[in-house]
Amino acid sequence: MNPSVRTGPDGIARCAWVGDDPEYRRYHDEEWGTPLHGDRALYEKLSLEGFQAGLSWITILRKRPRFREVFAGFEPEVVAGFGEADIERLMADPGIVRNRAKIEATISNARLVTEMDAGELDALLWSFAPAEARPRPAGFGDIPAVTAESTAASKALRTRGFRFVGPTTIYALMQSSGMVDDHVEGCFRAGA
Repeated sequence: MNPSVRTGPDGIARCAWVGDDPEYRRYHDEEWGTPLHGDRALYEKLSLEGFQAGLSWITILRKRPRFREVFAGFEPEVVAGFGEADIERLMADPGIVRNRAKIEATISNARLVTEMDAGELDALLWSFAPAEARPRPAGFGDIPAVTAESTAASKALRTRGFRFVGPTTIYALMQSSGMVDDHVEGCFRAGA
């Protein structure tokens, strides 16, 4: 039995990181590794991955509804207009991760997205998706934290002024938005 796969109470084999949490299970089954397109959707993922840095992803998932509420659905045009009063409002909100640098980066990144042509963020990020699929990971030890592609994407974003877009954060974005498929061998989603 692959220790990187766990069969849930519903009898379905999943990546073991899902554990028993129903929200993690839903996220794994419906979102993680599923191709995601659209500037707004990818800006949201980019923002949430930035907030996740140093924290567990389940923390961000549990707070995601509130993040969406206080960041105006991650509409870049709205978030780009946030000012100091909004930063203070967000810093006082216990429903999100209250980190000034991450909040300011989310606003700054929104401004950069609004300066791009429609579809440009999507095209830019997806241009770094690996051209060829690598072998299916047998276990968690086969999954990198950083790749040449995530490093190149991070550099391209930082060159444009984006913040909280390091190579590890970008690789997590690539996994969550389906640019790579890191469901391990034996997981029902592997190659789906």
